Amino acid sequence: MEYLDFELPIKELEEQLEKCVIIGKESDVDVTPTCKQINKKLEETKRSIYKNLTAWQRVQLSRHPNRPYTLDYIKAMCGDTFLELHGDRGFKDDKAMVGGLGKIDGQSYMIVGQQKGYNTKTRQYRNFGMANPEGYRKALRLMKMAEKFGIPVLTLVDTPGAYPGLEAEERGQGEAIARNIFEMVRLKVPIITIIVGEGASGGALGIGVGDKVYMLENTWYSVISPESCSSILWKSWEYKEKAAEALKLTSSDMKRQKLVDDVIPEPLGGAHYDRETTFATVIQYITKGYNELKDLSTADLIAQRMDKYSKMGEYKE
Repeated sequence: MEYLDFELPIKELEEQLEKCVIIGKESDVDVTPTCKQINKKLEETKRSIYKNLTAWQRVQLSRHPNRPYTLDYIKAMCGDTFLELHGDRGFKDDKAMVGGLGKIDGQSYMIVGQQKGYNTKTRQYRNFGMANPEGYRKALRLMKMAEKFGIPVLTLVDTPGAYPGLEAEERGQGEAIARNIFEMVRLKVPIITIIVGEGASGGALGIGVGDKVYMLENTWYSVISPESCSSILWKSWEYKEKAAEALKLTSSDMKRQKLVDDVIPEPLGGAHYDRETTFATVIQYITKGYNELKDLSTADLIAQRMDKYSKMGEYKE
């Protein structure tokens, strides 16, 4: 397990508990009371830390290297039923954007999401979860295929942003994202979107238009990352904590502003502390969301989706 800077008190207590257990095994000394005491203090420390997280700390948790990624969710939810589909039929297959058909609770879905890597080699292979235009065009191709066969769409968002390289701009990065948003608004099948990690800028919006939009508890969704915001406003990354607070990018902020439909609770410590519970909870929300949408007519589905996004940004003086 890797620990973030604010998790160091937990690390120290877990190491103490581990040593206590080892001493008990290797000697005749009864260390049960001591272990119980350390365990109690550990639980209290966890609750104290994780129930009072700042916006920046939630950003850090969303990037935790042990946190499950899109393919982890797909494997856990779909098992052997997932069939990955490749390519945009125009340029190439973007490894940062994965997609295909799979069954969740007996219901078929077209699943699309950004995939990050686990180590240096796979991070390069997946381009750190930053999709190129062909990735967004692949996603749109799969969503259009789902529409053709009447299959609901599930999108899993986890990206630090769309790839900003010169070659991406040359191939029409802005157009690809804009086209996806335009087409998703009027897609004739239900769309369920879940932010499972980072939801940064247009890179997230390119697959983020949904009838139901959920955020995991320790994720963020914003037009810009705190570091980039800090570097623009204060010419330095030093003010990233201040920027994170100002951006109102956490799941609770987004729910309060009615930009997402619900927040999916995570186990204490984050999704990586208890993956199985996280996967089970996500499945429940997907099934619940689909059941609320499946009986709507195509006209009502699209009208509700358009109305939902038309209302965003309204304010009264």
